[in-house]
Order: sequence, then structure tokens, then C-alpha cells
Amino acid sequence: MFRRDLRPDSWFFSFLVGSLSRSLFAFAALAKNQTSKGFAPVTIETSRHMYEYVATALDWWHADRYCEHHFAQLLFEPQDSEQASFSKLLQSHHIRGSVWLNERDGVLHKLKWRRDHIVPVLVFGDKTDTKYVKVLSDFPALPAVTACAHLQWDTRTQEIATIFSYAVPAFINEFQLRGFVDEEGFVRFALIVHGHHSPYLPMFRADGQWHHFCVTWQQENGTWAIYADGKRRASASGLCAVGPSAPQAIYGQGTFIIGQDQDSLGGTFREKESFSGNITDLHIWQRVLSAEQIEKIRSCWVVEQDLVFGWSSNALEVESTVQEVTAQFLCPGPVEECRVFEVGSNGFSYASCLQSLPFICRYRKDAYWQLKKAQLESSHSLTSRVNTLAERTVIPENVFTSDVQDMNLSVALGALDVLATVLREGETPVLESSDLLTVLQLLKQVSDVEVQEGEELEMLEQLGQYYVEVTELILEEQNVETWSSVSQVIGGPMTVVELCDRMVSHLAPLLTAGRTKITVQHKSVGMEVRKLELSRQELSSEAYLVQSPEKGRHDLIEVPAEEMQRLKARGLRRVTMKNMWFGYGSLQRCLSSAGSSAVFQDTTASDGGQKYLSTTVGTAVISSALLSDYQEISTSVHYRLQHRVQDIPNKLVGPICAFWNFSLSSDAGGMWSTAGCSVVTSLLDSTACFCNHTTNFAVLLQVYEMQQRTTKEELTLQTLTFIGCGVSFCALIVTFILFLAVGVPKSERTTVHKNLIFALAAAEALLMFSELAKTNQVVCFMVTACLHLFFMAAFSWMLVEGLLLWSKVVAVNMSEDRRMKFYYVTGWGLPVVIVGVTLATSFNKYVADNHCWLNVQTNVIWAFVGPVLFILAVNTFVLCRVVMVTVSSARRRSKMLTPNSSLENQIGIQIWVTVHLPEAVYLL
Repeated sequence: MFRRDLRPDSWFFSFLVGSLSRSLFAFAALAKNQTSKGFAPVTIETSRHMYEYVATALDWWHADRYCEHHFAQLLFEPQDSEQASFSKLLQSHHIRGSVWLNERDGVLHKLKWRRDHIVPVLVFGDKTDTKYVKVLSDFPALPAVTACAHLQWDTRTQEIATIFSYAVPAFINEFQLRGFVDEEGFVRFALIVHGHHSPYLPMFRADGQWHHFCVTWQQENGTWAIYADGKRRASASGLCAVGPSAPQAIYGQGTFIIGQDQDSLGGTFREKESFSGNITDLHIWQRVLSAEQIEKIRSCWVVEQDLVFGWSSNALEVESTVQEVTAQFLCPGPVEECRVFEVGSNGFSYASCLQSLPFICRYRKDAYWQLKKAQLESSHSLTSRVNTLAERTVIPENVFTSDVQDMNLSVALGALDVLATVLREGETPVLESSDLLTVLQLLKQVSDVEVQEGEELEMLEQLGQYYVEVTELILEEQNVETWSSVSQVIGGPMTVVELCDRMVSHLAPLLTAGRTKITVQHKSVGMEVRKLELSRQELSSEAYLVQSPEKGRHDLIEVPAEEMQRLKARGLRRVTMKNMWFGYGSLQRCLSSAGSSAVFQDTTASDGGQKYLSTTVGTAVISSALLSDYQEISTSVHYRLQHRVQDIPNKLVGPICAFWNFSLSSDAGGMWSTAGCSVVTSLLDSTACFCNHTTNFAVLLQVYEMQQRTTKEELTLQTLTFIGCGVSFCALIVTFILFLAVGVPKSERTTVHKNLIFALAAAEALLMFSELAKTNQVVCFMVTACLHLFFMAAFSWMLVEGLLLWSKVVAVNMSEDRRMKFYYVTGWGLPVVIVGVTLATSFNKYVADNHCWLNVQTNVIWAFVGPVLFILAVNTFVLCRVVMVTVSSARRRSKMLTPNSSLENQIGIQIWVTVHLPEAVYLL
């Protein structure tokens, strides 16, 4: 960690500012690196691309990473018609030999030939208490150790087996490696040091094939790691640390036994703990080897430095029943070859990906010149802001450079600490283009950092905290314009999502049996990694719930319980879940602005290449991914995201469930796709979606333009409304007067009609003059409430009409007086209750913005629509029931009236009675 109590002299201050100024950009670092080695940087321009030749020889992976860090791509294979001309172009710039090529399909070539290695192999047959091999070597005290071997596991047994055991008088189980085959068919290893036991963790499949393993341990912090087939499968710290005291080194002068567990020094073996299988190429070093060295050892190369024991028959005491054979062993690695372009011969070939070769980075021409422009126009604003920290922070010279070597984790932690402080305390929060590119370049390096030393594992969580904070600071909304200005260079703003996905993977080694979840969130950016046990009896949905900085808003993504059950049925016992969340900010703004000029489209076959115009990202971006033994598992997910519609007022929007497909439109860094995703439910403030796969998700809002009406059109509509409502109102008044003047006999039917006419007439009258009331907020509110009441009453008396018909035709079981009381309660009481409850619960959201009517932008409108739909459904049911009863009655009546008539006459009578019977009943 950086010390903050140092005050550098003026020479350091000048050196710091100067170094940052010189290294704000990758090109400056590259030129400096190549010039120091005697190479001049070579830049080649064509009609579409810019090519930069890097003479520093690197392996394929580091070359590919180098180009990516510089916002470029490793050279792709030229087309057949361009090979000769491109080769001549390179030769004209004095470039010769082989250069690395990118793999278009993303799959590295498998070696056709691998080096044969003739070695002695120890064959341990069935498990016994007698078969063992003793290493005839004097072991010194080991403050650090690495042990590697090739091993072929006997798949016939699932009992615990001891690969090797090292014992000293003080500790019988001083240093030991044990394993067994689990229910999923994986071989699990556990390391024992000073009698302390690591957990059993999966290493490789129990497939009967040869596998390579390495175990490392060091005294400092008790850090250990286990590699299998060149990949680190497990690592942690604290093994054999007892209390506050530091772990002791592995004692020397002990006995090293292969194939048995020593219960006493050099002996007392037990059959059930013995090893069954084949083993060869065992080597032991008194230090921790790097991942690159372990890869070479897997390829049958021997690292001589600090070697304590090398594999040799002369250094082994083999028990007589153990078979010792000499075999022609085919080295398992390296298993990949990478494509190279032979400049001059215009041909292609393959070379080991571990080989160091020069390479060429390819830039899009517009992006390259934009990079150069940003470099020239940079005012070094980020560097000037570092000045405030210069007096109390020691920053390495190459913090903001992109060197070809991997960044050390402690340096990465310190650099992000400084950078987060600078961005957080900056006087001008808006980043310049060059500053943003510099920060992204640093984030790329940190996301690719490799953790080798065990004590660095404890720094990972803090690194994640700083990483999330820096990401959140550069994604603030004031940087939208800056992101847009560099979008062509970085390949789109979703680059930062891809970087965070790499970073969250680094947190997985921190998961233990006692700590199954790690969450890092800073305001509007969050990440989480979890270990899920599928072996438990009850399995539920696994949800990632994110609380937004906006109060009362949260987003959710979950893997359904049925998916967890399906994975368990496949035989999986545990999985790792990764989640990320990016709140609404410059990321969404840039994605929307990028998509506004182009079209949002999905080119996959599952949705037919459907295109959506004028879409905008209206929610956070949330992601989920499941892994089992380092392999991603595809599962379905549900997610619910809150809408952000403030940026698109006065427009209609429709939700679209989508995910970001990085494989589409590679120049833009990907595109939105809807394949496999659908809307489950959509509310005004949120949308729930289902997708049949895991990736980065969001909800796009389809924007529908609402044409604004002119003043003339508004006047025409108001006139038509007034005329229509006026005609209706006059007709209702005339009808009401006729009911009073003509002397229609008093009955339930006439009473219901009068109330219905009165409610409709009052509603029509208010509607005619409602436009005049919208200028006064209080009057408009009262008009809205009255309109709601009288229209609701009109529909309620329509319901009473249906109930009256029901009572006349279907069921006559209530007196007329009691029925009328019930009808008045339904016709006027129900509307009063509905309006009163609506006003009490939604007083502030009751009236629409531009009209004296209910607010259709909230749920208030359902206080009218809901009851109306219910009344229509009841009246439809009543009508159907009345028709059925009428037809049945008509059939019986026709038989009574004409019992001897022909079938044709009976049908005619039934039709006549069916038509006229309801009218007769209703007039009663």
C-alpha cells in the first residue's frame, strides 16, 4: 500500500508530473519502450485501417492483451487477394519474419505434434498397505514449496487416496496431498501442512487420462494454491496459521513417501488411504513457482533453480510390488498453437502460443486519428488534478502507462486508490476524452491482473471496492458527452461492463465455506459473487436484489427455483453465481444516443431480424452468470427493472426486454438483441422480463411520437365535442320530461330509467364545459370528481338495468320495496364509495395534467376502467342467462299451446315466443 505521510522533494514533484504527462497515452509509452530497445515505431496506413508494428516479442496471449489495452485488435488474416500486397507493404517498412495473427473464430489451433518424453512411471495397482515409494533426498527447511507431477487416477475407487506424504518427528502430517472422486466424477484435492487441512476442491475429471498438478505453499500468511492442467483451481491464505503467531516453515530432514499416508515416521500405512493409479515426473522446489513456470513444467520442461528433488529412478526406493516401467510419455502441453503470418513468403503457419514473436495492432482509421487528436489536444487535466495528492502520495512512475508486462496487484491497488481520490475530489467533475481513455486503459490492465502470491488474495476485495468506485465516477451523467466522443475508439460504452465482468471473476477465490457471498456496491455500480450449494434439500430462487440510490426503487434478477432443481438433477452439487448492476447514468445515455441514429435490430433467427426504431435504454443494466468448475452454464432468468422515463416526457413508450450481444457488430462492441427474451408484466414504473439465457440485460423503451395538435385542431375537437354532447344532452332532457309529462305509470322500470337519464345528462353537461374549467386548478379538480361520479353512476344504473331484467326473468325472490332500496344503493352508493376511496388514496395524482379528467399516467384511471369492465361482464352474463331461460320457457310454452301441431309450426311458435316473451315480462 502507498504511504500517505511522505512529503517528496521538489525534484520528485517535477518527476511525478512529468512522468504522468508523458504517459497519459499509450502511444507515448509504446514509443518510449520501443525506442529504448533500439526500435523505431512503425505505423502503416491503408484506406480503411492503421497498423502499428510492435517489435517487442511477446507470447500470443500477451500480444492480444497488449493490442486490446491500446483500443486495437491483433492483426487478422488478410484476405487471399490482399495477402501479397499486404506482405509487400510490410516489407517496404523493413518488417520481416513471423508476426502473430488473430483467431477469427476465437478457437486456438490444437497441436498436431507434441514432444515425446521418455520417463520412468510408477504403477500403483490395487490399494494395499504395502506399496510405497520413498524419495531418497535430503530435504532442507522449506519456507516455500512447489510440488508438481503427472498423474493418472484409478477410476475404480472413490475412497480417499494419498498421493504423497512428508513426515518429520514433530509432525507426521507435515506436508501431504490427498484426493478422492466425488459424486460428480471430479477428482478433489486437499493440501495438508503442519497437520492443518485445506478443503477438498475439484481439480479435474476422473476420466482415466493423464493430468498434471502442482501444489504451492509459502510460510508468509500460510498461502497455498493448487494447479491442475496448467490452470489454478484453488488458492487461499491462512493454512496452518495458528492464532496470532506466523506459520512455521516446513521442517527439514523428513521422510517423503509417494502413494501412502504415514501414520508413523516412514511407515504404518493403511490400505484404505493408499494411492491407486500411475504417477511420474514428480519435482519439488523450495519456492513458489509462477503460472508461466508451471505451464512450462506441464510441457515437460524442468526449472532448475531452487530444485530440491528432480524425477529420477536413482533417487527412489521402490517397494518390490510397485511396478516401475519406462514409458514414452506424450507431454500434455502446450496444447494450443496460434496462427502466424510469414512476411515475405506470403504464407501462414502455426507456432506454439507460448513462443515470443513480434505482432501488429490494427486500428480503425477514424478511431486511430481520434486517439491522436485526443493525445495532441490533451490539457493533462487528470495529471494536474494529481498534483493535490503529489505531496502525500508516492506513485510509481508507470502507474498510467500500458507496459507489455503484467501489472502487479499491489501496484494496481495503489493506482486505483490514487485515481479514485483524484476523480472524487476533482474541482471539475467532467472528464476530458484523453482522461477517460487513460482511465479505461488502467482499468483494462487491472482487470487482467494475475494474482500469484497468496498474501495478495487479501487485497482482492479492496481492489474490487476501488474498481467499482472508479467505474461509478467515470459513469456519472456529466460525462455523457465525453463517452460519446470516444465511443468509436473504445468500441462502445459496454466495454466497461465487459471489464467489470472480468473484475468480478477475480473475487471468486475469496469464497470459502464460511463466506459464500461477496458484494461490492458503490452508489450506481455493483457486483456480487456467490457460491451456491445445490446439494441441500430445499432449493429456492437465487435473487440479486439491488437498492437504487433513488429511495424506494430497486432492481432484481433471479435464477428460478426450477432451474436450480434442473442443475441439481444434472448431477451438479455447487455453482458460482456472478451478478453486476449499472444504475442509470452515462452508460445508458450513450447506448441510447448511439442507437438513436442507427437502428436497434436483432439479426438472430429466433426473432426474424425484427427491427425497432427510436429505442432508448430506460433502465439499469443488470447481469447474471452461473459457472460450474470454471465453465459457464446457461440458465433462464427473470428480472425486473425500474423505468427511467424522465428523459422522454410527453411521449408514449413500450417496453422491450433485451440483452447486449457482444458478437453482433464487433466494430461497435455489440448490439441489443431480443432473442429468447419476452415481457412478462409491464407497469408504468417497471417491467418484468423472462430470458432463456444469462448475460447483460436491460429494458429498452420503444418511443412512440405523439403528434402535437395545432390550435385549430384543438378548437375543432372542442367544437365537435360540444355539439355531440349538446345533442345527447338535449335528447336526454326531452326523454326525462316525457317520462314526467306523459304520465307513464310508476314502476321499477321507469324509476331506473329516470335515474340513468339523470346521471348521463349531468355527466354530458359537465363534459361540455370541462375545457373551460382547466384554467382553474380547484374548479378543474371538482369537475373531474363530478365527472367521475356521474359517469360511474351512469354505468352503475346500467348494472341495475341488468339486475332488474334478472329479477323479472330468472329469479323472483325479493319484494319490490326491498329491490328498489338495493337498486338505489347500487346506482348511487357504489359510485360515491369508489370516488371517495380514490380521492383518499390518490389525492395528489387524481387529475390529468392537461385535461379535467382522471390521470391516465397513473393507476387512478383504473378507478373508472375497473368498475366499468366489471359491470360489462355482469351484464353480459345476465343477458346470456336471460336468453337461455327465455328459450327454455318458449319451448315449454309452445308445447302447451299447440301439443298436436307439426314440428314446423312448433318451431315458428317458439321463435315468436322467444322474441316477445322478454318484452312482455319486462312490461310487467
